[in-house]
Amino acid sequence: MATVRHEIMDGKVKLFKRDRSKYWQAETHINGRKHRFSTKEENLQKAKSSAEDWYLTLRGKVRDGTLVKKEITFKKVAEQFLKEYVIITEGERSPKWVQGYEIRLRLHLVPFFGDLGISEITAGKVQDYRVLRAGQAGRQPKINTSGKVKPPSRSTIHDEIVALRQVLKTAVRRGWLTHMPDMSPPYKTQGKIVHRPWFSPTEYKELYKATREYANTKTGRYKWNAEQLHDFVLFMGNTGLRPDEVNNLQHRDVTIVKEDNTGERILEIEVRGKRGIGFCKSMPGAVPVYERLKARPKPCPHIRLRKDEEPPAPTLPTRSEVLFPGNNIKMFNEVLTKSGLKFDRDGLPRTAYSLRHTYICLRLIDNADIYQIAKNCRTSVEMIEKFYGAHIKNRLDAKAINVRQPKNVGFRPETNADLDEDEY
Repeated sequence: MATVRHEIMDGKVKLFKRDRSKYWQAETHINGRKHRFSTKEENLQKAKSSAEDWYLTLRGKVRDGTLVKKEITFKKVAEQFLKEYVIITEGERSPKWVQGYEIRLRLHLVPFFGDLGISEITAGKVQDYRVLRAGQAGRQPKINTSGKVKPPSRSTIHDEIVALRQVLKTAVRRGWLTHMPDMSPPYKTQGKIVHRPWFSPTEYKELYKATREYANTKTGRYKWNAEQLHDFVLFMGNTGLRPDEVNNLQHRDVTIVKEDNTGERILEIEVRGKRGIGFCKSMPGAVPVYERLKARPKPCPHIRLRKDEEPPAPTLPTRSEVLFPGNNIKMFNEVLTKSGLKFDRDGLPRTAYSLRHTYICLRLIDNADIYQIAKNCRTSVEMIEKFYGAHIKNRLDAKAINVRQPKNVGFRPETNADLDEDEY
């Protein structure tokens, strides 16, 4: 316990000693806030002199407006944000998405901003962070084709700035921050137009021919997986679903219907993914693929049988089972590598997500309505225009572009001689 021993400066400063300390401590109140200071002196008179100097210094800072108000740090606000975000978004954001925020804060943002007061995070500090991250290469540096260390991508730094913005919004809601600083990038506000990795019509044809041949060459326990992979490629290319949406898809979510306008059979799919529950109508080519999936027996488990035992009879998938159980990513990458389709012209790797990009691009090439594509793919027209429409040549109307003004043959300037007398 601390006991007050003396008061100086008309009672504005109090001197006391703690039980386990040999030094005198000073305490005062300025602008409704308590300030404490250790004089580092054992002698009372020297402690009084040191406390007077300290108090007068504080008063001078108050007069000059340089007395920094103690505030919550960025690290504490980040902890509060994660605590709120996990609870508020439960069931609406996947655990992996929430974990991404935690990783960005722990590895990059907290080490840089952690000890700063929340009001000290200004537009200049955010720019300093961008400069620092642009010169780093991460824990496992990536090497590009030229042999140089590759810095973090533009999208990686953008995701980190989004996490920073979420923390600052938490501070605003709590009253710890009066306003948000300007966090927009000062340069390169409009990035270079690039397209996401996709398969051109010729490449897509090469891909499903390669998966068909791959399935025909496989035997035994791997044949079922190879056939599933072939149907996965065709199913994705005819529906445009996201990979996570396909992984969640069950047989009861898919219905074969007859389209009223065209009379063709298509699939009506109830989709569950990152955008919640939505609906999708497939291309006619997805129907035979789904019929094969329904009629394909599940693989029998590999168990040792006695001589008098018979292997269990194969069973068909039930309504509550997913269309594509298991993970065929390794097999898919093997087919892409063997067929020379793993990387596109710009060196970007193709993944299962590239099949969704292929579906959208092929629909644009066939001049489908962009609004209907956006609704069917559960995305926005803006996203399609930005990442897909910009590099599809069929989106350009040559007739509307190559407009020519007709030339007036024999045109000559009008002179006074050509006017009537009344007009002249």
